Amino acid sequence: MDLLRRNITSLEGELVRERFGVPYLPSVFSRIWLVWCLAELGAFDEGMVVGQEAIQIAETIEQPWDLLAAYRGVGLLSLGKGKIQEAIASFEQCLGLCQAWDISGWLAIIASQLGYTYALSGRMNEALPLLEQAIGQAPSKRSVYHSRLLGYLGEAYLLDGRPDDALPLAVSALEISISRHERGFQAYALRLVGEVAAQHKPPNLDEAEAHYHQAFALAEELGMRPLLAHCHLGLGTLYATAGQQEQARAELFTAIVLYRAMGMTFWLPQAEAALVQVEEQA
Repeated sequence: MDLLRRNITSLEGELVRERFGVPYLPSVFSRIWLVWCLAELGAFDEGMVVGQEAIQIAETIEQPWDLLAAYRGVGLLSLGKGKIQEAIASFEQCLGLCQAWDISGWLAIIASQLGYTYALSGRMNEALPLLEQAIGQAPSKRSVYHSRLLGYLGEAYLLDGRPDDALPLAVSALEISISRHERGFQAYALRLVGEVAAQHKPPNLDEAEAHYHQAFALAEELGMRPLLAHCHLGLGTLYATAGQQEQARAELFTAIVLYRAMGMTFWLPQAEAALVQVEEQA
Protein backbone atom coordinates (compact mmCIF):
# COMPACT_ATOMS: atom_id res chain seq x y z
CA MET A 1 0.00 0.00 0.00
CA ASP A 2 2.89 2.37 0.73
CA LEU A 3 4.35 1.69 -2.71
CA LEU A 4 1.00 2.11 -4.45
CA ARG A 5 0.38 5.43 -2.70
CA ARG A 6 3.87 6.52 -3.74
CA ASN A 7 3.01 5.66 -7.34
CA ILE A 8 -0.21 7.65 -7.18
CA THR A 9 1.56 10.68 -5.73
CA SER A 10 4.30 10.47 -8.36
CA LEU A 11 1.94 10.12 -11.34
CA GLU A 12 0.43 13.60 -11.38
CA GLY A 13 -0.18 16.12 -14.13
CA GLU A 14 0.64 14.76 -17.58
CA LEU A 15 2.07 11.59 -16.01
CA VAL A 16 -1.50 10.51 -15.20
CA ARG A 17 -1.83 9.65 -18.91
CA GLU A 18 1.64 8.15 -19.31
CA ARG A 19 1.80 4.42 -20.08
CA PHE A 20 5.58 3.95 -19.88
CA GLY A 21 5.45 1.42 -22.70
CA VAL A 22 2.84 -0.87 -21.13
CA PRO A 23 -0.75 -1.40 -22.40
CA TYR A 24 -2.40 -0.01 -19.25
CA LEU A 25 -2.15 3.19 -17.28
CA PRO A 26 -0.04 2.82 -14.12
CA SER A 27 -1.99 5.74 -12.64
CA VAL A 28 -5.20 3.68 -12.93
CA PHE A 29 -3.78 0.28 -11.98
CA SER A 30 -1.93 1.68 -8.94
CA ARG A 31 -5.21 3.07 -7.68
CA ILE A 32 -7.10 -0.14 -8.33
CA TRP A 33 -4.56 -2.36 -6.57
CA LEU A 34 -4.76 0.06 -3.65
CA VAL A 35 -8.57 -0.17 -3.74
CA TRP A 36 -8.33 -3.97 -3.48
CA CYS A 37 -5.99 -3.66 -0.48
CA LEU A 38 -8.33 -1.19 1.21
CA ALA A 39 -11.32 -3.47 0.56
CA GLU A 40 -9.56 -6.39 2.25
CA LEU A 41 -8.82 -4.16 5.26
CA GLY A 42 -12.39 -2.90 5.46
CA ALA A 43 -11.38 0.72 4.67
CA PHE A 44 -14.29 1.05 2.26
CA ASP A 45 -14.78 4.83 2.37
CA GLU A 46 -11.17 5.56 1.47
CA GLY A 47 -11.28 2.82 -1.14
CA MET A 48 -14.30 4.35 -2.85
CA VAL A 49 -12.59 7.73 -3.12
CA VAL A 50 -9.55 6.14 -4.76
CA GLY A 51 -11.73 3.93 -6.95
CA GLN A 52 -13.74 6.87 -8.25
CA GLU A 53 -10.48 8.65 -9.10
CA ALA A 54 -9.46 5.60 -11.15
CA ILE A 55 -12.81 5.56 -12.97
CA GLN A 56 -12.58 9.27 -13.72
CA ILE A 57 -9.10 8.87 -15.25
CA ALA A 58 -10.09 5.74 -17.20
CA GLU A 59 -13.27 7.29 -18.60
CA THR A 60 -11.27 10.30 -19.76
CA ILE A 61 -8.81 8.07 -21.64
CA GLU A 62 -11.48 5.60 -22.87
CA GLN A 63 -9.25 2.56 -23.32
CA PRO A 64 -10.77 -0.86 -22.52
CA TRP A 65 -8.00 -2.19 -20.24
CA ASP A 66 -8.12 0.90 -18.04
CA LEU A 67 -11.92 0.96 -17.91
CA LEU A 68 -12.02 -2.76 -17.10
CA ALA A 69 -9.55 -2.36 -14.26
CA ALA A 70 -11.35 0.65 -12.80
CA TYR A 71 -14.84 -0.85 -12.90
CA ARG A 72 -13.59 -4.17 -11.50
CA GLY A 73 -11.79 -2.45 -8.63
CA VAL A 74 -14.92 -0.59 -7.56
CA GLY A 75 -16.90 -3.81 -8.03
CA LEU A 76 -14.60 -5.68 -5.65
CA LEU A 77 -14.93 -2.88 -3.12
CA SER A 78 -18.73 -2.94 -3.38
CA LEU A 79 -18.78 -6.73 -3.11
CA GLY A 80 -16.57 -6.68 -0.01
CA LYS A 81 -18.83 -4.16 1.70
CA GLY A 82 -21.98 -6.02 0.67
CA LYS A 83 -23.30 -3.36 -1.71
CA ILE A 84 -24.59 -6.11 -3.94
CA GLN A 85 -26.48 -4.17 -6.60
CA GLU A 86 -23.58 -1.75 -7.06
CA ALA A 87 -21.19 -4.70 -7.38
CA ILE A 88 -23.43 -6.36 -9.97
CA ALA A 89 -23.55 -3.16 -12.03
CA SER A 90 -19.75 -2.86 -11.98
CA PHE A 91 -19.08 -6.50 -12.86
CA GLU A 92 -21.68 -6.45 -15.65
CA GLN A 93 -19.87 -3.46 -17.15
CA CYS A 94 -16.64 -5.44 -16.92
CA LEU A 95 -18.12 -8.52 -18.54
CA GLY A 96 -19.46 -6.39 -21.37
CA LEU A 97 -16.01 -4.90 -21.96
CA CYS A 98 -14.39 -8.36 -21.94
CA GLN A 99 -16.85 -9.60 -24.54
CA ALA A 100 -16.78 -6.47 -26.71
CA TRP A 101 -12.98 -6.24 -26.82
CA ASP A 102 -12.24 -9.98 -26.65
CA ILE A 103 -10.24 -9.64 -23.42
CA SER A 104 -10.26 -13.37 -22.79
CA GLY A 105 -7.60 -13.38 -20.08
CA TRP A 106 -9.92 -11.66 -17.60
CA LEU A 107 -13.18 -13.25 -18.70
CA ALA A 108 -13.17 -16.16 -16.22
CA ILE A 109 -12.25 -13.90 -13.30
CA ILE A 110 -14.94 -11.34 -14.06
CA ALA A 111 -17.56 -14.04 -14.72
CA SER A 112 -16.75 -15.71 -11.39
CA GLN A 113 -17.01 -12.46 -9.44
CA LEU A 114 -20.28 -11.58 -11.16
CA GLY A 115 -21.63 -15.09 -10.63
CA TYR A 116 -20.75 -15.02 -6.95
CA THR A 117 -22.44 -11.65 -6.57
CA TYR A 118 -25.54 -13.03 -8.30
CA ALA A 119 -25.49 -15.90 -5.79
CA LEU A 120 -25.40 -13.50 -2.84
CA SER A 121 -28.37 -11.66 -4.33
CA GLY A 122 -30.34 -14.91 -4.63
CA ARG A 123 -30.14 -15.11 -8.43
CA MET A 124 -28.93 -18.70 -8.28
CA ASN A 125 -30.25 -19.69 -11.72
CA GLU A 126 -27.90 -17.13 -13.25
CA ALA A 127 -25.09 -17.54 -10.74
CA LEU A 128 -24.28 -21.24 -10.94
CA PRO A 129 -24.04 -21.60 -14.75
CA LEU A 130 -21.83 -18.51 -14.90
CA LEU A 131 -19.55 -19.78 -12.12
CA GLU A 132 -19.33 -23.31 -13.50
CA GLN A 133 -18.59 -22.03 -17.00
CA ALA A 134 -15.92 -19.69 -15.62
CA ILE A 135 -14.05 -22.60 -14.03
CA GLY A 136 -14.09 -24.43 -17.36
CA GLN A 137 -12.93 -21.35 -19.27
CA ALA A 138 -10.14 -20.33 -16.89
CA PRO A 139 -7.05 -19.77 -19.06
CA SER A 140 -4.81 -21.76 -16.74
CA LYS A 141 -5.07 -23.56 -13.45
CA ARG A 142 -1.77 -21.87 -12.66
CA SER A 143 -3.53 -18.49 -12.64
CA VAL A 144 -2.96 -16.49 -9.48
CA TYR A 145 -6.74 -16.26 -9.07
CA HIS A 146 -7.57 -19.95 -9.50
CA SER A 147 -8.04 -20.71 -5.81
CA ARG A 148 -10.50 -17.79 -5.51
CA LEU A 149 -12.44 -18.96 -8.58
CA LEU A 150 -12.87 -22.35 -6.90
CA GLY A 151 -13.84 -20.61 -3.67
CA TYR A 152 -16.50 -18.47 -5.35
CA LEU A 153 -18.18 -21.55 -6.81
CA GLY A 154 -17.85 -23.42 -3.51
CA GLU A 155 -19.51 -20.58 -1.61
CA ALA A 156 -22.30 -20.44 -4.18
CA TYR A 157 -22.92 -24.17 -3.75
CA LEU A 158 -23.19 -23.61 0.00
CA LEU A 159 -25.69 -20.81 -0.52
CA ASP A 160 -27.64 -23.28 -2.68
CA GLY A 161 -27.59 -25.86 0.13
CA ARG A 162 -25.06 -28.20 -1.53
CA PRO A 163 -22.21 -28.72 0.95
CA ASP A 164 -21.15 -32.02 -0.63
CA ASP A 165 -20.52 -30.25 -3.94
CA ALA A 166 -18.73 -27.41 -2.17
CA LEU A 167 -16.30 -29.64 -0.25
CA PRO A 168 -13.90 -30.69 -3.05
CA LEU A 169 -13.74 -27.10 -4.30
CA ALA A 170 -12.95 -25.81 -0.82
CA VAL A 171 -10.23 -28.40 -0.31
CA SER A 172 -8.68 -27.67 -3.72
CA ALA A 173 -8.78 -23.93 -3.06
CA LEU A 174 -6.98 -24.46 0.24
CA GLU A 175 -4.33 -26.76 -1.23
CA ILE A 176 -3.60 -24.38 -4.12
CA SER A 177 -3.40 -21.29 -1.93
CA ILE A 178 -1.02 -23.02 0.50
CA SER A 179 1.21 -24.37 -2.27
CA ARG A 180 1.50 -20.90 -3.83
CA HIS A 181 1.87 -19.01 -0.56
CA GLU A 182 -1.28 -16.97 -1.30
CA ARG A 183 -1.95 -16.19 2.33
CA GLY A 184 -4.98 -13.97 1.82
CA PHE A 185 -6.64 -16.53 -0.44
CA GLN A 186 -5.64 -19.20 2.08
CA ALA A 187 -7.60 -17.38 4.78
CA TYR A 188 -10.68 -17.34 2.54
CA ALA A 189 -10.26 -21.04 1.76
CA LEU A 190 -9.87 -21.97 5.44
CA ARG A 191 -13.11 -20.21 6.25
CA LEU A 192 -14.85 -21.96 3.36
CA VAL A 193 -13.73 -25.38 4.61
CA GLY A 194 -15.10 -24.40 8.02
CA GLU A 195 -18.40 -23.33 6.47
CA VAL A 196 -18.69 -26.64 4.61
CA ALA A 197 -18.05 -28.62 7.79
CA ALA A 198 -20.59 -26.50 9.68
CA GLN A 199 -23.29 -27.13 7.07
CA HIS A 200 -22.63 -30.86 6.80
CA LYS A 201 -25.50 -33.15 7.88
CA PRO A 202 -24.82 -33.60 10.77
CA PRO A 203 -22.36 -30.72 11.33
CA ASN A 204 -18.68 -31.61 11.80
CA LEU A 205 -18.35 -29.30 14.78
CA ASP A 206 -14.71 -29.90 15.67
CA GLU A 207 -13.50 -29.63 12.08
CA ALA A 208 -15.54 -26.49 11.47
CA GLU A 209 -14.26 -24.83 14.65
CA ALA A 210 -10.63 -25.68 13.83
CA HIS A 211 -10.80 -24.22 10.33
CA TYR A 212 -12.66 -21.10 11.46
CA HIS A 213 -9.95 -20.48 14.05
CA GLN A 214 -7.19 -20.97 11.50
CA ALA A 215 -8.91 -18.58 9.11
CA PHE A 216 -9.41 -16.11 11.94
CA ALA A 217 -5.75 -16.22 12.99
CA LEU A 218 -4.50 -15.63 9.45
CA ALA A 219 -7.06 -12.89 8.73
CA GLU A 220 -6.16 -11.16 11.99
CA GLU A 221 -2.45 -11.28 11.16
CA LEU A 222 -3.09 -9.79 7.72
CA GLY A 223 -5.56 -7.17 8.96
CA MET A 224 -8.46 -8.55 6.89
CA ARG A 225 -11.26 -7.12 9.02
CA PRO A 226 -14.23 -8.04 6.78
CA LEU A 227 -13.08 -11.67 6.75
CA LEU A 228 -12.65 -11.50 10.53
CA ALA A 229 -16.28 -10.40 10.84
CA HIS A 230 -17.40 -13.32 8.67
CA CYS A 231 -15.37 -15.73 10.81
CA HIS A 232 -17.00 -14.39 14.00
CA LEU A 233 -20.43 -14.86 12.40
CA GLY A 234 -19.57 -18.40 11.34
CA LEU A 235 -18.21 -19.32 14.77
CA GLY A 236 -21.21 -17.75 16.50
CA THR A 237 -23.63 -19.71 14.34
CA LEU A 238 -21.62 -22.90 14.92
CA TYR A 239 -21.57 -22.44 18.70
CA ALA A 240 -25.31 -21.79 18.69
CA THR A 241 -25.84 -25.06 16.82
CA ALA A 242 -23.70 -26.85 19.41
CA GLY A 243 -25.69 -25.32 22.29
CA GLN A 244 -22.71 -23.28 23.53
CA GLN A 245 -24.72 -20.15 24.19
CA GLU A 246 -22.10 -17.98 25.89
CA GLN A 247 -19.53 -18.55 23.18
CA ALA A 248 -22.18 -18.00 20.51
CA ARG A 249 -23.27 -14.71 22.09
CA ALA A 250 -19.70 -13.40 22.27
CA GLU A 251 -18.88 -14.28 18.66
CA LEU A 252 -22.11 -12.91 17.23
CA PHE A 253 -21.83 -9.69 19.22
CA THR A 254 -18.30 -9.16 17.90
CA ALA A 255 -19.47 -9.83 14.33
CA ILE A 256 -22.23 -7.25 14.72
CA VAL A 257 -19.81 -4.64 16.07
CA LEU A 258 -17.43 -5.20 13.15
CA TYR A 259 -20.17 -5.16 10.52
CA ARG A 260 -21.56 -1.91 11.90
CA ALA A 261 -18.14 -0.28 12.15
CA MET A 262 -17.38 -1.04 8.50
CA GLY A 263 -20.89 -0.34 7.20
CA MET A 264 -21.31 -3.95 6.04
CA THR A 265 -25.09 -3.88 6.41
CA PHE A 266 -25.77 -6.79 4.04
CA TRP A 267 -24.69 -9.39 6.62
CA LEU A 268 -25.86 -7.44 9.67
CA PRO A 269 -29.48 -8.73 9.75
CA GLN A 270 -28.24 -12.34 9.66
CA ALA A 271 -25.92 -11.75 12.61
CA GLU A 272 -28.54 -9.82 14.57
CA ALA A 273 -31.20 -12.49 14.00
CA ALA A 274 -28.80 -15.20 15.13
CA LEU A 275 -27.99 -13.25 18.30
CA VAL A 276 -31.69 -12.74 19.08
CA GLN A 277 -32.25 -16.47 18.71
CA VAL A 278 -29.37 -17.22 21.07
CA GLU A 279 -30.73 -14.72 23.62
CA GLU A 280 -34.17 -16.32 23.46
CA GLN A 281 -32.72 -19.76 24.12
CA ALA A 282 -30.52 -18.63 27.00
